[in-house]
Amino acid sequence: MDYLDALILGIVQGLAEYLPISSSGHLEIFREILGLKLSGGDALEFDVALHVATVLSTIVVLWRQFLPLCRSIFTFSRDDDFYYVCKILLSCIPIAIVGLCFKDFIESFFGGGLTVVGICLLVTACLLGFAYFFRNPSREAAAHVSGHEITWLDAFIIGCSQAVAVLPGLSRSGTTIATGLLLGDKRDKIAQFSFFMVIIPILGEALLSVKKLIEGEGVADAIGVMPLFIGFISAFVVGCLACRWMIEIVKKGKLIWFAVYCLLAGVLCIVW
Repeated sequence: MDYLDALILGIVQGLAEYLPISSSGHLEIFREILGLKLSGGDALEFDVALHVATVLSTIVVLWRQFLPLCRSIFTFSRDDDFYYVCKILLSCIPIAIVGLCFKDFIESFFGGGLTVVGICLLVTACLLGFAYFFRNPSREAAAHVSGHEITWLDAFIIGCSQAVAVLPGLSRSGTTIATGLLLGDKRDKIAQFSFFMVIIPILGEALLSVKKLIEGEGVADAIGVMPLFIGFISAFVVGCLACRWMIEIVKKGKLIWFAVYCLLAGVLCIVW
């Protein structure tokens, strides 16, 4: 992988992580376009490195909301922020189980062509479309419906949807936000919750990647340190720009356009 390839993939990750179009699926698409051949394990580890960059951009953009959560959990304050973090931890249980028990199975879907990506993009399109028509913003405004706070059960169900969305092409943000909308959660709350709930699993996976790197088995051996660094920085910068934009899109209820995009992209991937 050369520097330009890494830059392009970083930009793609920074945009697609927050837009409900599947960042892992688009990384697979652009690897195919650029002619990059990586093993499933190397492709997944590189994706994790770029995801860490966008996780950091989430913390930077939403630091006003993030710092009170950290303060509350470390001081064991029994306030709303403390229970909010507990809900995030609850939502991470399903993906932790998937990561521990099915990692090899998941790796087999990375670096293996676009058929699976195309099918998963079509599923993403269906989810976004159904969530839009189920929670139409105009109808909600006419009925004076604004949604409710995220409950404990909502947090677990949304976590289950995140666990399923590890497949390339199945948008994590799109799946979790659509699930929250279908459960009746507030639009601004579910977007923020979706971005926060990915922090723990991604950082946990990153620690495992660092361990491999120290042992001389990391993705840097296959890709190179400098391309990895360029991809990381570009994903972080673009992620900072895209995060706030996505929250506003969810508030305005314009997810239907991303459903149309995923439908077209899914069809093109299958034809390719």
